[in-house]
Amino acid sequence: MTSYQDVLQHLKNHQYRWLVTGVAGFIGSNLLEALLKLNQKVVGLDNFSTGHPHNLEQIKELVGEEAWRNFSLIEGDICQLEACRDACKGVDYVLHEAALGSVPRSIQDPIRTNESNISGFLNLLVASRDAPVKRFIYAASSSTYGDHPDLPKIESVIGRPLSPYAVTKYVNELYAEVFARCYGMGTIGLRYFNVFGPRQDPNGAYAAVIPQWVAALIKNKTLYINGDGETSRDFCFIENVIQVNLLAALTENSDAVNQIYNVAINERTSLNQLYEMIRVLLLEKFPHLQHYKPEYVDFRKGDVRHSQADISKAVRMLGFAPTHRINEGLKQALDWYIADLASEKGRDAK
Repeated sequence: MTSYQDVLQHLKNHQYRWLVTGVAGFIGSNLLEALLKLNQKVVGLDNFSTGHPHNLEQIKELVGEEAWRNFSLIEGDICQLEACRDACKGVDYVLHEAALGSVPRSIQDPIRTNESNISGFLNLLVASRDAPVKRFIYAASSSTYGDHPDLPKIESVIGRPLSPYAVTKYVNELYAEVFARCYGMGTIGLRYFNVFGPRQDPNGAYAAVIPQWVAALIKNKTLYINGDGETSRDFCFIENVIQVNLLAALTENSDAVNQIYNVAINERTSLNQLYEMIRVLLLEKFPHLQHYKPEYVDFRKGDVRHSQADISKAVRMLGFAPTHRINEGLKQALDWYIADLASEKGRDAK
């Protein structure tokens, strides 16, 4: 059995209480679905600034009434310490996903990004320490590598941050390390690289590239590619992220705790390659894409040119074994995106 299969079997036999922050968002809602299907008890904390109630409604349908009774929602903000304290009561494991994402948003509004990503993070650390929880797993970011040119990215070598968002995610790592030293907390930071999958919002100015492009292609709207399209990323399907969160929470390797790990698949895909993959996968259902052409615009401020993760540390220390590469993930995600765009029309009509 793999490490992940061991963890899944353990969770089927043992019920814990989990806190998932940002539970109505993309990653948070996928973690919620996975935990409820494993008969775990889950507390969710969300202020719905970027998450959506319809994500929770969809999970309720997917897991059924019995499993849904194991979930309780606190509508609150991590920027409020008391909301964090309420959410942490009786919790075994924290999966902290709540944050204001997006490099461009942080450049436009650094104060709000700082409040959520640093002050909110500190509130949750304090509440978790005082509860106390068994382990605190948090979403770190590949943006922490900043302007360091080497590829693939290794956890121990970072550059200077290129955006306020990158600063906040690096400060998270520093705070987690200090709480481990000062208070004996068990923390693990997961540096996500361009995660994608079901329930990733295709709308809004700060939507991630894959759902945004899928929506544009299906609706036959203009698809914008920043720069020359040769910018590359290490795209990581959500199933890999669920796996590493559960491995991190339940690892019995004491040396694996109070560490930072890259979460990706150690592959580079250029924006041009990504566009062509999506177009080809959609072509059968949307023949208007036969002669579709994207539009190229300026590079985005704060973006790094290339990104690729060395995941050997997570493989070695946690037993991480990615199950989905980008093409496999896209095939699964596209079915959801197509269905969601159809249901979006229904929601808009109400």
